Amino acid sequence: MQNRTCGGECPACSAAGAMLQQPPVNHHAEGKKTTAPLTRFTVPAGKVALIGAAALFFFLGLGFRGWLQHFSSPWPGHALFLLAYLLAGGRVIRQALDHLFRGRLMDEYFLMAAASAGAIAIGELPEAAAVMLFFSVGELLEESAVNRSRRSIAALMEIRPDYANLISADKGIIRVRPEAVRPGQTILVRPGEKIPLDGTVEQGKSYVDHAALTGESLPQRVEEGDTVMAGAVNSTGLLQIRVEREYGESSLAKIFRLTEQAAARKAKTEQFITRFARYYTPAVVLSALAVAVLPPLLAGVDFHSWLYRALVLLVISCPCALVISVPLSYFSGIGSASRHGILVKGGNFLEALHQVQTVVFDKTGTLTRGTFEVEEVLTQPGWTEDQLLFYAAHAEYYSQHPLARAVVKAYSGQLFPSAIRAYTEKRGLGVKATVQNYTVLAGSLLFLRQQGVETFPCSSAGSAVYVAVEGRYAGCLVVRDQLKEDASLAMRRLRDLGLATVMLTGDREEAAADIAGRIGVDRYWAGLLPEDKVAKIEDLQAAGGKLAFVGDGINDAPALTRAEVGIAMGGLGTDAAIEAADVVIMDDKPSRVARAIEIAAFTRKIVIQNIVLALGVKGLFAAMGVLGAASIWEAVFADVGVALIAIINATRLLRVNFRHN
Repeated sequence: MQNRTCGGECPACSAAGAMLQQPPVNHHAEGKKTTAPLTRFTVPAGKVALIGAAALFFFLGLGFRGWLQHFSSPWPGHALFLLAYLLAGGRVIRQALDHLFRGRLMDEYFLMAAASAGAIAIGELPEAAAVMLFFSVGELLEESAVNRSRRSIAALMEIRPDYANLISADKGIIRVRPEAVRPGQTILVRPGEKIPLDGTVEQGKSYVDHAALTGESLPQRVEEGDTVMAGAVNSTGLLQIRVEREYGESSLAKIFRLTEQAAARKAKTEQFITRFARYYTPAVVLSALAVAVLPPLLAGVDFHSWLYRALVLLVISCPCALVISVPLSYFSGIGSASRHGILVKGGNFLEALHQVQTVVFDKTGTLTRGTFEVEEVLTQPGWTEDQLLFYAAHAEYYSQHPLARAVVKAYSGQLFPSAIRAYTEKRGLGVKATVQNYTVLAGSLLFLRQQGVETFPCSSAGSAVYVAVEGRYAGCLVVRDQLKEDASLAMRRLRDLGLATVMLTGDREEAAADIAGRIGVDRYWAGLLPEDKVAKIEDLQAAGGKLAFVGDGINDAPALTRAEVGIAMGGLGTDAAIEAADVVIMDDKPSRVARAIEIAAFTRKIVIQNIVLALGVKGLFAAMGVLGAASIWEAVFADVGVALIAIINATRLLRVNFRHN
C-alpha cells in the first residue's frame, strides 16, 4: 500500500512506510519461510556511511572556512560544502525530480530540494548543506525510533514454529512443516521447542510458556488431556500432542492474520492528518512564494532578504512530525497492547476504546470459566444425596451438556452404563432415561413440569438440575459456574477508570444475581436470548454513551458486531466471536479489558501532545522566519528536533508502566 500521508514518498514516511503501511511477510504461503529475523530492523550501513562522509566534508568546510578565504578564489570552500550537500541530499534531489516528472510536486522532497536550491542560488552554501545534512541525520534517527516500535509487534511474528516432529507409524519421528500436519495426527515436542499446532496432550507432563502469545509471564503446567496453543514454548518435559486443528486455523495463524490487518485500519485522527497534509503542503509553498515576491513588489524592499525568509518558511513547514508521529502513536499503542496479550485490529478501534463509557460483559465463558461444579444437593424426604446423585449421573451419562457433565463428575461412586436404557434428550431442556428399570427425568424446572411432574423452584443461587424418579420429584442439584480469578478485579479496575459495568446472560435470574453480587457488576439482565442481548445493547446505546461488549461464544457474535467496540476472549473463545470482535484478549482475563482502555487513553494523550507540539513549534518558528528573526539553521534544528521529540514521545507507549499490573 502506497503511503499517501504527504503526497507520496517523503523521507520520513519512507522510514516508517514499511512499518505503518506495508503488509508483513506472508508466513502462510506453502513452502515459503523467512530467512532473516523479523525483529532485526536496522538502518542500512551504506546510508550511515554516506551521511558520515557528508558530515565530514561539511565540518571540514566550516573549520577551514576562514583559512580558505586567503585563496584568491572562494571555490575550494564552496566545493567542500557542495560535496557535503550532494552526498547528504542526493537521494532527496533524485526523488524530487522523479516526483516532478510524475506530476507530484507538493511533498517533503520538494520542500527540502526547493529550500536548499534557493539557498545555493543566493550564495548560502553552508545553509544549503546544513538543510540536507541535518534532515538526513534526522531521517536516520526517526527510522531508528520507528523500527523500535515495529519490533514490539514483529516479535510476535517470530514465534512461528519452523517445523513439527510428526510421529509416523512406519517412519518413526520425521521433521515436517507445520502446514503438512493434519488433525488427528500426533507430534512430539521436546523441551525448549515451540509447539507448532493447537492440540491436546496425549502423553507427558511439562510447563508451557505462553508469554509471546498471551503476555502471561508464568509458565503453565500441562499434562494428559490439557489443550496447548501453537506458538507456546515447551519448557521442561517431553510432550506427545494430538493435533486438533490445521496450522491455518490455529490460534497462532489467527494472531498473524489479526496483526497483519491492524496497520491497515486508520483511526479518525490519522485520516484527518492524511487529509490535512494534502492541503497543508501546497498552502505552505504558496505562502513561501508570497513571502518571497509580494513584499519586494509592493514595498520595494530587498528581494534577497525576503527570499531567504521564504526559504526558512519552507524548511520549518515540513509536515514530517505530524504525518509520522500520529500513525506511529497508534501503531505503538497496538504494539503495547500486543505485549500485554491484547490484539487490537486497528488504530480506529484503539481510538474507539478511548471513547467507551460502558463495558457490557457476557457471563458464561467471559466472567466465568465455563466449567460447572455441583455445589449443593437438595433432596426431598425419603431420598439421600448419594441416591439422588446416582440416578441423576446415570440419566445424564450420555449428554454432552456442561451441566450434565458436572452432574456425572459429582457422583463419586461407580457408574454402570449397561444399566442405562431408552435414553432420549430434549435439547436445552433435559434428558429422560431408564436406569435400573426406573424412569428418570433430569433437567430444567420447565422440562419436569412438561412431563407432568409436580415440583417447585430451587431456592439456591446457581443453575439447577431437577430430578424425578418414576414421576415423583426427588430433589435438585445446584450447579455453579466457577468465576474467573480476576473477574472481581476487572470490575474494580473499570470503576477506577470511571466506567459503568453491565452483565448480560441467558442464565436464570437467581444464578445471574449470585454472579453479579460476587463480582460487583453495576447492573445485570438475565434470561436473555442472543437477539435479546443485541436489543439490550441498542437500548443502552440509545440511553447515551458508547459501549464495549465482551463475549466469547458463537451466540455473542451479533452483540460483538453491534457494539461500538467488540472484545472477544481469544484463548478459549470461538472463531465466530474472534472474527466479529475488534479487540481480542488472548489469555481470557477480563481484567485485560481495563488495560486495553488504559492503553487507548494513553495513546490518545500522546497523539494530542504530538499534534500540539508540532503545530505550536512550527507556527512559532514560521512566524519568526517571516519576521526575519530565525535563520535556516534554526529552522532545520526546529524541524528535525520537533519530529524526533514527537516520535520519541510516541514510543513512550512501549515503555510506560500502567496503573494496574
